[in-house]
Amino acid sequence: MATSVWRNASRFRNFRRCFNTHTLNQCRSSSPFSPPIADSLHRPSLPFLRSVTIPIGAEFNSLGICERYSSNSAAAATENQEKSSSSSKTNSDGTQNAGDSKQSSSDGGKPVRGGPVSWLSFLLLLATGIGIILYYDQKKKQHIEEINNASKAVKEGPSAGKAAIGGPFNLINHDGKHVTEKDFRGKWTLVYFGFTHCPDICPDELQKLAAAIDKIKEKAGIEIVPVFISVDPERDTVEQVREYVKEFHPKLIGLTGNSDEIKNVARAYRVYYMKTAEEDSDYLVDHSIVMYLMDPNMEFVKFFGKNNDVDSLTDGVIKEINQCKK
Repeated sequence: MATSVWRNASRFRNFRRCFNTHTLNQCRSSSPFSPPIADSLHRPSLPFLRSVTIPIGAEFNSLGICERYSSNSAAAATENQEKSSSSSKTNSDGTQNAGDSKQSSSDGGKPVRGGPVSWLSFLLLLATGIGIILYYDQKKKQHIEEINNASKAVKEGPSAGKAAIGGPFNLINHDGKHVTEKDFRGKWTLVYFGFTHCPDICPDELQKLAAAIDKIKEKAGIEIVPVFISVDPERDTVEQVREYVKEFHPKLIGLTGNSDEIKNVARAYRVYYMKTAEEDSDYLVDHSIVMYLMDPNMEFVKFFGKNNDVDSLTDGVIKEINQCKK
C-alpha cells in the first residue's frame, strides 16, 4: 500500500511540473506584454493545487481529475487566444471598411467617365448615314430620269386600241375597173379574203356576210359595203370573180389582181394564204378566215372570225359603229 501511495505522489509531482511549464509557455506566447501573469505562474504554489487531496486507494481517480483539469485549462487558453485573434481581425476589418468608405466618398466626387459611344461618334455616324441615303436617293432619281428620257425618245407606234391593219392597194373590180382604197372612203366596209374555187368555207362565210349586211340595214339603217378580195390570182380572173360574187349578194364587190398586187394587199391586212395540195390545175389555198370592219376612212375597227354567226356578226358591227360615232 505504501509503495502505491508513493508512486502516485511521484506521478502527481511530475505532472505538476509539466503542467506549470506548459501553462507558462502558453501565457508567454499569447501575452508577451503582460509580465505579471507570467510571474504569477512561477510561484511554487497555486490555489487550485492546494485543495487537491489524494486518498489512499484512489490513485487512478486523482490522476483522472488532474488530466481533466489540464484539458479544461488548455481549452480555456485556446478560447482566449481565438478571442484575441478575432478582435484583432475585427479591428482590421473596421479599418479596411473605413478606408473603403473614404475611397468611395472620394470617388463620388469625381466625374463619371463616358460610355464606349460618345456624342461625337454618334453624330458622325448619323451624318454618314444621312449622306448615304441622300446619295442613293439622288442616284435613283437620276436613273428614273434617264429611263423617262429614253422612253420619250422612242418613236410612238399605233395606239393600243387600234391594230396596224389595212393600207393602200391597187386592184381590179369584177367589172374590170382599177380601184384603190380611196374608192371606198365615206362608207362602212366589210372585207373578206378568199378564192372562187373554195369548196365550202368561202361560200359559207360570204352567205353569212350577205345576210348580216341586210340585217344591219334593217335594224340600224346603216349601209355596209361588202368586199371580196381573191387570194388566188392565177385562176380568179375578172370574169371568174364576176360570176362568183353574183351568187351571194348584188352589192358584193369582187376584187382581183396580179400576184404582186394580191401579195401587197394581203400583207397590209395581215392575211395569211398559201397553196396546198396541187394536182394538175386543181389545188386549194389555205388562208385566214376573217372579216375586217373598216370605217369610212378605210381604217381598221375590228375583225370577226369564223365563230360568229349572222346574229352575232350583225350585233357586233352595229355596236362598233355606234361606239365610233360617239
